[in-house]
Amino acid sequence: MCGRIAQYRYIDDYCDVLGLNGKWMSSVENKPLDRYNVPPTTLVALLHQAEGGLHADLVRWGWRPYWAKDCAPPVNARVEKVAHGPFFREIWPHRAICPIDGWFEWLADETGKQPYYIRRRDGLPSLCASIGHWPHADEPPREHDGFVIITADSAGGMVDIHDRRPVVLAPELAWEWLDPATPKERAELMLMHQGEPSEAFEWFKVDRAAGNTKNQGAHLIDPIGEIHGGAFVNNG
Repeated sequence: MCGRIAQYRYIDDYCDVLGLNGKWMSSVENKPLDRYNVPPTTLVALLHQAEGGLHADLVRWGWRPYWAKDCAPPVNARVEKVAHGPFFREIWPHRAICPIDGWFEWLADETGKQPYYIRRRDGLPSLCASIGHWPHADEPPREHDGFVIITADSAGGMVDIHDRRPVVLAPELAWEWLDPATPKERAELMLMHQGEPSEAFEWFKVDRAAGNTKNQGAHLIDPIGEIHGGAFVNNG
């Protein structure tokens, strides 16, 4: 999975997918997020459990343990290693959902790199399993705050776009992932075996202007040419 996502709806829209009916707390302003080209290290809307229930906050995308000062903070964590490797041990118990409208990948062609946009075929946001550190209630962001999106092997036609993709959970599983009472072993099984299948997504070429993170706007995710799903054919 490449490090670029879209998050443009109201925070309420993402929470409504979980069936919350307004029962959450949010520090995110009640207006469209309107971000069509979101890079790492920037603040991203994140859903997580805290005192009093579900919270929606803006959290920096990217995290590393305090002792890993010789590397850039990764934005993704491989599902095969996240539960047992030392790098993410500190934040593995702190589960969250990053709701996104889609994400970008790039394929090389004869003229450079062609961006593709991937989204759910049903038009709903993708509820991406995530882990991290985030501010406590009424506290400002801290240096060690941040989160990563968990990724798994791609399958089906989507592997022609990239060999990794986010672990996207159905709403009922997203709730179970967020529940602090869900055992760590159960959480790992959900990641490994219950993410949404490749058939749930579609992908298509988009404007090469998406390659520059300074560019924003809905035109960046408008389809160019054929929309693929399930059985992608790489035509360059």
